[in-house]
Amino acid sequence: MNVMDSSQEISIAQNNLVMLQTKRMPVNKYNNGSPMTPKTTRLERLLRERELRKSSRNFQQSDEPRDSNKEAELLNDSRLVEGDIWALPKEEDFYDVNAFADGCQWQDGRPRRQRLLVVANRLPVSATRKGEDSWQLEMSVGGLVTALLGVKDFDARWIGWAGVNVPDDVGQRALTKALAEKRCIPVFLEEEIVHQYYNGYCNNILWPLFHYLSLPQEDRLATTRSFQSQFDAYKKANQMFADVVNQHYEEGDVVWCHDYHLMFLPKCLKEYNSKMKVGWFLHTPFPSSEIHRTLPSRSELLRSVIAADLVGFHTYDYARHFVSACTRILGLEGTPEGVEDQGKLTRVAAFPLGIDSERFVRAIDLHPVQEHMKVLKQRFAGRKVMLGVDRLDMIKGIPQKILAFEKFLEENPQWRDKVVLLQIAVPTRTDVPEYQKLTSQVHEIVGRINGRFGTLTAVPIHHLDRSLDFHALCALYAVTDVALVTSLRDGMNLVSYEFVACQASKKGVLILSEFAGAAQSLGAGAILVNPWNITDVAASIKYALDMPADEREKRHQHNFKHVTTHTSQEWAATFVSELNDTIVEAQLRTRQVPPSLPTNVTVDRYLKSNNRLLILGFNSTLTEPVDALGRNGQIKELEFKLHPDIKEPLKKLCDDPKTTIVVLSGCDRNVLDNNFGEYNMWLAAENGMFLRLTKGKWMTTMPENLHMDWVDSVKHVFEYFTERTPRSHIEVRETSLVWNYKYADIEFGRLQARDMLQHLWTGPISNASVDVIQGGRSVEVRAVGVTKGAAIDRILGEIVHYKGMKSPIDYVLCIGHFIAKDEDVYTFFEPELPSESPPAPRAMVANFVMPKTSASKSGSKAAHPRKQRSLSALEKKAANHGSGTAPEPILQDKTSLYEGSSVLDLKGDNYFSCAVGRKRSNARYLLGSSDDVVTLLEELAQCSSCS
Repeated sequence: MNVMDSSQEISIAQNNLVMLQTKRMPVNKYNNGSPMTPKTTRLERLLRERELRKSSRNFQQSDEPRDSNKEAELLNDSRLVEGDIWALPKEEDFYDVNAFADGCQWQDGRPRRQRLLVVANRLPVSATRKGEDSWQLEMSVGGLVTALLGVKDFDARWIGWAGVNVPDDVGQRALTKALAEKRCIPVFLEEEIVHQYYNGYCNNILWPLFHYLSLPQEDRLATTRSFQSQFDAYKKANQMFADVVNQHYEEGDVVWCHDYHLMFLPKCLKEYNSKMKVGWFLHTPFPSSEIHRTLPSRSELLRSVIAADLVGFHTYDYARHFVSACTRILGLEGTPEGVEDQGKLTRVAAFPLGIDSERFVRAIDLHPVQEHMKVLKQRFAGRKVMLGVDRLDMIKGIPQKILAFEKFLEENPQWRDKVVLLQIAVPTRTDVPEYQKLTSQVHEIVGRINGRFGTLTAVPIHHLDRSLDFHALCALYAVTDVALVTSLRDGMNLVSYEFVACQASKKGVLILSEFAGAAQSLGAGAILVNPWNITDVAASIKYALDMPADEREKRHQHNFKHVTTHTSQEWAATFVSELNDTIVEAQLRTRQVPPSLPTNVTVDRYLKSNNRLLILGFNSTLTEPVDALGRNGQIKELEFKLHPDIKEPLKKLCDDPKTTIVVLSGCDRNVLDNNFGEYNMWLAAENGMFLRLTKGKWMTTMPENLHMDWVDSVKHVFEYFTERTPRSHIEVRETSLVWNYKYADIEFGRLQARDMLQHLWTGPISNASVDVIQGGRSVEVRAVGVTKGAAIDRILGEIVHYKGMKSPIDYVLCIGHFIAKDEDVYTFFEPELPSESPPAPRAMVANFVMPKTSASKSGSKAAHPRKQRSLSALEKKAANHGSGTAPEPILQDKTSLYEGSSVLDLKGDNYFSCAVGRKRSNARYLLGSSDDVVTLLEELAQCSSCS
């Protein structure tokens, strides 16, 4: 692509983005007045941004001559194993297009680079103090540094701990200034904090757990304090990181948090600024939920991580484990997109890590590397070279690798003088007893094998307890015939990528552990092994050494294509692009999220009104809070109990002659009787199908055409699944049946619910007039048309008639934790607002007018004794409810018109619909929990007392 073509393409892309940003969707008056984002799908946006990114890079390459001196300087930097330097590009050298969520800003026809704040435990430099105000900086090792080596698309800053204790202000100022030249920002941690946070909680608790090594026992914590003190230090350190990030944050920045050291950081950052773009990426495996749940602080860590907008992992397995942990431990909803908590979605995805492959490919042609290769070829002439490059760590499987090689030599004596294993083991944590023991163990095995199979002139294993510089490492990769990676549990393992990148001419074979994250990416081209099965690994070594040239070629080409296309630069660009678009998706969702209830306005309008109607839900609205996972006891939580602080304000409101209260619930009549019998209010049970004033008897509001002949067959199905789903139960109501699996294993419960729904639709309810409502952890079957919105019509008519209201209702407050099917009760009073389902029939209420005093005696239909229709079997059962006396009267649909003033005179702003504990709702406003409902009712009760 030439410069002109690239410029035109970017210009066209720029215009397209501007056009997108000018297209706005209509807004809802109450559900947020902000304009909607463009009408494009998530995939369309990501594909467009990917093309823009490619065009931008092509433009850069064609517009700027290649600086060979700069490349040589980068390639000649000394590197250590598994990650080495942070190649910090100059700000004027590169640019990026990743500003999509905020709208791209352009300079001189180019997209402006987006600022990226990389936050990790350690900075990519090691600092040594040379004087009171003088520091020497050297690039340090680290897998994350390797991964971000080739990332040049962003205006990046790195925030982290410099690895030294700097207690004095002079030293801190000098170090800060020196690091600024490297575009690094230090976090100064006290020595004791580092000891407890890093050595204690991170390395002794989280790291072993995430690698399936379980929690350490008390006798292994001789150098640390109690678990709680370590955890407190961990939180304190994370807060210190957040403080530094907040000091340097600018609007529009992307904050990218890394690894298990900073699991608390997303929550801390969001508490500073809820609009901050925060991503979190884990560079280790994430264990299954059964392993993670053993961690005492499991819930706090998970909740802190999901405060981020995007959570990334190396593989789908790790992402799946994380979602499962959030589902099983926190009781949240796991979706294909991530984790949903009350409408707030944290996107969870896999982003396989890569390397700066171009750096390795070019390095092979450098003179120092060629010299190293020449020496190695002479040294190992006539022998096949096998290579292992690892940190000397328990998870790397070095003993297993060496034992497998011994097994191979035992079974294949013809190869004993023709193969050599070069094992590079970089020392790590040399002060920890477990690592010292591992070192001794490896040395012992190597010595035994060399003594057994070695000769006076050659030994089968060359073991080095040190790292190699970049040139020597690349040369070693290039002359290797078989690379052997036998990790017992590894987040990714970039050694496999580096080996492939250096094998353009040799086309060696990669033997890769299936427990390394890289196996998910390179599995098709590598030989996958279980490192615990040394017989299998030994057989794989023989297969690799005997592999025909054409098969080696095909395997190498597959791996090489992946390594050179899935680079660290693409990894970072993809993550930030997804994070930007996650913000777009969140904006789309939050446009549908109602604002919090304006309590002051609600109370003020209540005080100024003359005839008020309060419609209140029951469960999760007026009840005391319960544990979402039922850990406090299922039996205890099945007994709905009023919130202990709500009784007094509720009684005051009920005694106010200007206020009418209706409790509208899906529960049966006994539950409402037990909880509200002492109050002067209206009770509407089973979604309004039964109604009574607490001083009167129950009446049914069921329509005449309501058929209940499906009940028995559905009940049999529910009983079947209850028997086979531990901790599930059936709620048998008079007009509906509910199968609840809230307390069952969440994933198993969902599978059972899916099977149940399939069976119901093909069998018992295939021809029945019923609605099947799937809740968060329940399946409900009820007759068609049974909703709270449909029932409120008849309920309102009965209340108006009973009270003989002479003034119109000028204030309505409707609060509840209702499922989507019953949210038509919110839209009942305001047909101008859109709703997901058709609005409930409103003809009767819309035409209601107040009866004059004389009308009730002049033959008005409502004033006459009600004519009872024949009862179905279910209604006869309901009629004998309680004392077994004569059946309750059945309310007639009020189709006649009354004379007089209108029933409702809300004047729009005197209506407050409010959802409790839900983010997506047709209600105008939100309240967080039943505690907030109590607070609101207390304020209203004070107004009632004053008036």
